Amino acid sequence: MRFAATTLVLLTLTAPTALPTLAPAPWKPLFNGKDLRGWVPVNVDKGTFTARDKMIVSTGVPTGIMRTDRMYENFILELDYRHMKAGGNAGLFIWSDAITSRGVPFSRSIEVQVIDGNDPGGNWTGHGDIFSIHGARCKPDRPHPGGWERSLPSERRAKPAGEWNHYRVECKDGAIKLAVNGKIVSGVSEATPRKGYICLEAEGSECHFKNLRIQELPSSGATAAETALEDQGFKSIYTGVDMSGWKLAPNHVGHFTARDWVLNYDGGSGEENQGLWTTKSYRDFSLIVDWRLPNRPVERSAQVVLPNGETAKDDAGMPKTVQIQDAGDSGIYLRGSQKAEPNIWCQPVGSGDVTSFRNDRSLPAEVRAAVTPRSRADKPAGEWNRFVITLRGDRLTLVLNGITVIENAQLPGIPREGPIGLQHHGDKIEFANLYIKEL
Repeated sequence: MRFAATTLVLLTLTAPTALPTLAPAPWKPLFNGKDLRGWVPVNVDKGTFTARDKMIVSTGVPTGIMRTDRMYENFILELDYRHMKAGGNAGLFIWSDAITSRGVPFSRSIEVQVIDGNDPGGNWTGHGDIFSIHGARCKPDRPHPGGWERSLPSERRAKPAGEWNHYRVECKDGAIKLAVNGKIVSGVSEATPRKGYICLEAEGSECHFKNLRIQELPSSGATAAETALEDQGFKSIYTGVDMSGWKLAPNHVGHFTARDWVLNYDGGSGEENQGLWTTKSYRDFSLIVDWRLPNRPVERSAQVVLPNGETAKDDAGMPKTVQIQDAGDSGIYLRGSQKAEPNIWCQPVGSGDVTSFRNDRSLPAEVRAAVTPRSRADKPAGEWNRFVITLRGDRLTLVLNGITVIENAQLPGIPREGPIGLQHHGDKIEFANLYIKEL
């Protein structure tokens, strides 16, 4: 008995102290019922989302998103929604990037569907689907019949357009569980990212949201690779509903048009090289522009340009040519200069080439070489591309589709300040996701 008692005392003295359990944070409103403080329009007009009658009202136009002003990792989110017409479409994005992905009006995220309607083929429903979009990944709790990364609900509980529905969305450690009107019906796990912004989506029709509240749960330490892209200060310079912020010349009317999330040029404004200019002038900046050439390509010959900016020669000393699929020509004018223009085209040298500087024989060889793309990073004709153009002083860096093709190239004599222009050569082109960050 003495031995047992001694053992008990030793066990008592050496037992580890239990770590305190972190309690969830209290519930907080995600919408104050009066205005949109705490929310940031990403690629939509200022009137797309508004506060009215203790609701967030989405017109659905243009297609795009509004996000929270901070990231969230583990949390429970509750909200009510209703569509105002049958077949209405909207959405709730979880763990989103700060801006939209290339060539689409939405961000990389996990979407919790908010739609009125069902696919006759059974691939999607209006009752609480959850799925990955634009580079995000997740594992559905139940396999999708088509093999998609999409969780279909176990039960159809959503009420039709005009009636309110309640969502309870629990997001923890990369897993999401959705309860529709009081019962869990769908879920995913192993999501990447698993920390990011919360977004409301506009997609063509009026939708109302109310009673948005959130309860944050303890962090489980999402890594940088598991965290969405953070806000870097980029602001949209295209509303998606009109040409506000752009100088629309008389010959541009009806040719440069706002077509939802796409700024469209139909190729028919007559005069070339005039450009559609911003009303605002900029000094140093980073500019994001998505673009695509929608024309059907035609085959023609084009000259080959060497990395030093010189034209390649064949064995006879003549300019070397190759056959290309040509879908058109455009570019981005920087600080009001038609010479400082990274090209958009199908040439072998690749888009981003600052041709006027490359061809200026009065410039030093190193300057001409620096404005020649290091590699051709263009997507095939008809696909979306993304420029990230950074201009500091007279130094240009340009990233095309994630590849740095121009780095710290000098543009001698470029104005210190000026507007940004979208060039036209009489070829159709589409622009989207135009964002700028002033440096």
